[in-house]
Amino acid sequence: MSETDELAAKLARRTAINEGEDVAQPPATSNIFNPYTEFKEFSRKQIKDFEKMFKKYDIDRDHFINFMELKYMMEKLDAPQTHLALKDMIKTVDEDHDDMISFREFLLIFRKANEGELLEDSGLSVLARLSEIEVDKEGVKGAANFFAAKIDEQSRGKKFEEEIKQEQEERKKELEEAKVRKQAFKEKQAQFLSA
Repeated sequence: MSETDELAAKLARRTAINEGEDVAQPPATSNIFNPYTEFKEFSRKQIKDFEKMFKKYDIDRDHFINFMELKYMMEKLDAPQTHLALKDMIKTVDEDHDDMISFREFLLIFRKANEGELLEDSGLSVLARLSEIEVDKEGVKGAANFFAAKIDEQSRGKKFEEEIKQEQEERKKELEEAKVRKQAFKEKQAQFLSA
């Protein structure tokens, strides 16, 4: 549902309430997807790289990769697939059965590859390998690994904070460079206008 449709539905509901009509409570929208909390096995940079790849092949910008976009993606990655293989690729991660791959489902490809759940010769396995993004296997596997996992979890938190700081510093640097370019332009403009 687009933001416009959602707003229209809310306004219609509010109008009905104001007119005294008995209106059912809309379902809670608790299914907000946050890739950074749901896919903790990936760093922020990895998720951003996955998102960049997803957006590159979401040609119609509807926030889904459909059959034809997946076909195009695999061809561009020099790993063309048959019609049936493409359908199987979608079916493997399509949790909501809409025959398209959402960004969350796209991330599932890399989670499944990391956990060894994909067949070695499957299209999704090829896609995961071609993305050239290595993912560390994590998790607590028995009492012997408990403390190592806790230390790893803390270091991930610090790494996450460092990545955010680095992104902020890069953004600040970009803004400063833009400011310098703008000032240089204004100076050249003033020279041009005074001439």
